[in-house]
Amino acid sequence: MDARFDYHGNDNGAKFTKRIGNAGLVVDNSTLPKPTQELVKLRASQINGCGFCTDMHSKDAAHAGETQVRLNLVAAWREATVFTEAERAALALTEEGTRLADAHHGVSDDTWAQVEKHYDADQIAALISLIALINAYNRMNVIARVPAGDYQPGQW
Repeated sequence: MDARFDYHGNDNGAKFTKRIGNAGLVVDNSTLPKPTQELVKLRASQINGCGFCTDMHSKDAAHAGETQVRLNLVAAWREATVFTEAERAALALTEEGTRLADAHHGVSDDTWAQVEKHYDADQIAALISLIALINAYNRMNVIARVPAGDYQPGQW
């Protein structure tokens, strides 16, 4: 598959990507655990069908020490025993925050209660920001049809 548009090679696309990347530094520098950040990015990318981001975040997570078993089970996290309760809360929030049109009421009160149980206010702000950010990246890459498979950890 070839990209239909070189978004990152375009001046406006590159400027926009740089600016939202800078916004993402807030999340990177937060106390939200790095493994949780990668799980969230991977799960949203799977839901959105973003091959490039799924490739990127699974490789980045593995490079950072994430186990292959956990990476393999992100899509089936509800049935898996390898995720902590905090990670499960973050994954539920990711799914509900990503599938807004599918979940007629957005994020459920039960999911929100679990998130509040496991994360402080700064971590919740980082989690919400991360979900919004990865959804934006997914949409940019899916629309431009950015191909997957060639990403190397640390490339972006």
